[in-house]
Amino acid sequence: SDLVLILDFGSQYTHLITRRIRSLSVFSLCLNGTSSLQSITELNPSLVILSGGPHSVHTPDSPSFPDGFLQWAQSNSVPVLGICYGLQLLVNRLGGEVRVGNTQEYGRMEIHVENPSALYPSDKVGHNQIVWMSHGDEAVTLPSGFNVVARSQQGAVAAIENPSAKLYGLQYHPEVTHTLEGMETLKHFLFDVCGIAAEWKMEDVLEEEIRVINNTVGPKEHVICALSGGVDSTVAATIVHKAIGDRLHCVFVDNGLLRYKEQERVMETFEKDLHLPVVCVDAVDRFLTKLKGVTDPEVKRKIIGKEFICIFDDFAQELEKKLGTRPSYLVQGTLYPDVIESCPPPGSGRTHSHTIKSHHNVGGLPKDMKLKLIEPLKLLFKDEVRQLGRIMDVPEGFLKRHPFPGPGLAVRVLGDVTEGNALDILRQVDEIFIQSIKDAGLYDVIWQAFAVFLPVRSVGVQGDQRTHSHVVALRAVTSQDGMTADWYYFDHKFLNDVSTKICNEVVGVNRVVLDITSKPPSTIEWE
Repeated sequence: SDLVLILDFGSQYTHLITRRIRSLSVFSLCLNGTSSLQSITELNPSLVILSGGPHSVHTPDSPSFPDGFLQWAQSNSVPVLGICYGLQLLVNRLGGEVRVGNTQEYGRMEIHVENPSALYPSDKVGHNQIVWMSHGDEAVTLPSGFNVVARSQQGAVAAIENPSAKLYGLQYHPEVTHTLEGMETLKHFLFDVCGIAAEWKMEDVLEEEIRVINNTVGPKEHVICALSGGVDSTVAATIVHKAIGDRLHCVFVDNGLLRYKEQERVMETFEKDLHLPVVCVDAVDRFLTKLKGVTDPEVKRKIIGKEFICIFDDFAQELEKKLGTRPSYLVQGTLYPDVIESCPPPGSGRTHSHTIKSHHNVGGLPKDMKLKLIEPLKLLFKDEVRQLGRIMDVPEGFLKRHPFPGPGLAVRVLGDVTEGNALDILRQVDEIFIQSIKDAGLYDVIWQAFAVFLPVRSVGVQGDQRTHSHVVALRAVTSQDGMTADWYYFDHKFLNDVSTKICNEVVGVNRVVLDITSKPPSTIEWE
């Protein structure tokens, strides 16, 4: 199918462009905007989009596409669309002029479509649109061959194009919901202007992944799958099981960082509903010993990632004794957001990034790992993984489970996870919160909900006595893909009932707080 390639220059909305395009049944991928020309051309994209970003084209270290890119695009008739910073980059690289704007434009703005163009259908000419702007610089002189087709109310350039060269630019963000006609503009551009075909389907993805796995894994080779009990690793395991059958060996590790009765519940699901061959490894002491005294969340992730791999290596050795051959591969349920959040921000000058988090499947793996990775979901978002699961008849109740981080409760206990009875308290609080959400019929409405153990105590009054006990936080968010999220608006009675139940039933807790922060600026998990 056609590929729409997004060159990422650091915009917080870049992943949204990917999601919006995929929702139109067109495959899209993000690539660092400073990648080599070969990295771009070997993907053979049908369209390239230059994303926005926080940089200014005036600064000497501002990121840019590689030399020769525009010549390659034009010689191969590949359209290029610049969005926000991407528009300014096009103008600047082609000899136009970009200056600091007299008036900066942020938030909802009105633009006027002035002239007939390829970017907008003919019935939009002469009309106004509400769009989402986020720029301080503006294009003031366009390169040869370009026309202005839309301006903001303040007179700033809002859309430009050079149809003969297949070069286009939007100063605003069509991918965000605040741009009311943004999806309509994207549809028109993809299908009517660029001739992209809407042919990308999950059924084709499944077939392709099975083919790739069969081509990767030799006919006598065996594979280990790390099952966490979450949707991602389970769907990944089901795909690999379809491809190679009994040569897949699943392992579920109890690392002491699981939710309330998680081991029993998950193992029962694997056996009764999914019919996957799973061995449970008790590694509670092993993990908690390594985590004792550790408070830095990045260090926790690294320790946990390394320890998981050590256990998988041990498991591979045991299988080698049994099978006469050592497993060569490890399956993980890494998703596209995990990859994106572990990548370096364009223009940062770093080879890797810790600005968000190192995902245990991406940035937390040791360099000397013996097993080779199979990650059949690494280009998919969570909702796409659920679609794959439905195609393979994974039970709906399992597919709707809320995401659970690979490092488990280690990132939900702020501070040392081994201190006192923090893990036991957190398990009880989390169970009450989640069960209350289910009882209220809200579980499927919420993307993710969980409790957090805070490293503070507060004074309270319980049973007519002064207490100095722990504080816990509750977090619930709505989201489409986990890349952005908004906190869920609970009814006050629900919150009152949950808070009362927690303080009455969980010994050692006398205060409950609610997290009302969106992502960004926060992440979904606390850490």
